[in-house]
Amino acid sequence: MDQINRSSDDNLLEDIVRLQDDLRKSDRRVAEVVLSNPEGVVAMTLATLAKTAGVSEPTVIRFCTAIGCDGFRDMRVKLARSLAFARTTSHTAITDEDSLDTIITKVFDYNLSNLNWAQSKLNHSHLEKAVAALSKAKRIEFFGFGASGIVARDAQQKFPLFGVPCGAPSDSHQMFMTADMLGEGDVAVAISNTGQTKDIVETMRVARERGAHTIGITGEDGSPLLANCDTHLVVETLENTDLYTPTVSRLSHLVVIDILSTAVSLQRGTNHHARIGEMKEGLTRLRGNA
Repeated sequence: MDQINRSSDDNLLEDIVRLQDDLRKSDRRVAEVVLSNPEGVVAMTLATLAKTAGVSEPTVIRFCTAIGCDGFRDMRVKLARSLAFARTTSHTAITDEDSLDTIITKVFDYNLSNLNWAQSKLNHSHLEKAVAALSKAKRIEFFGFGASGIVARDAQQKFPLFGVPCGAPSDSHQMFMTADMLGEGDVAVAISNTGQTKDIVETMRVARERGAHTIGITGEDGSPLLANCDTHLVVETLENTDLYTPTVSRLSHLVVIDILSTAVSLQRGTNHHARIGEMKEGLTRLRGNA
């Protein structure tokens, strides 16, 4: 059987199910073991899988090739990714018969798995570059629409604590005007899960032309947004936006904002931390808790 062409490494289990009937008889024995215990197979050696399936090691290698993998090790890696994908999409199995307890469990599992996935994909060197730019910024502007606009406004609440002007315009015309007035030493941060929103892309193009350092937070590597950004923060999630609002992308982007603000704060030193402490004491008094 010829090696198949695969468009994604995240659905290996689905590929095996689809191809199972077309595999050689001995290869199907390997497929049955993989499908019956995928978590266990991820931890198996080549010899162990061959013994468990009752086939030779070359047969296992042939099976790996037949399902589109470059050998046994590649199969295990892609199988692990497929398991992660299966966990993150488990919420789509919610039915009318599910109890509230079941729905709670499925939604929590879905979100937690997606956050773990996003963490595993984050580029730490790109985060360091973003922290460096934000730490030196004279002014920071955050841009986003819809769910991403919520993230932008959350960021706009955090970063004024660092003693620099911050904004988060919500209107497309305001975004353009704001970006056009940025310059050297300023930072523009755009949040867009798809990286395709035209007004956001144009805003970042203008900000970059004016000399601002541009940071893009998006779920799509190679998107039009990132073509206009100096620093790329790709926050990859696995979600079904046809049926659900992009809660997971928003949560993941909020976590990245928390990472950035925390890292920038830690670079400010003890005097800054003391001022933050004084500010929080003041807030406590305002809330009537003192």
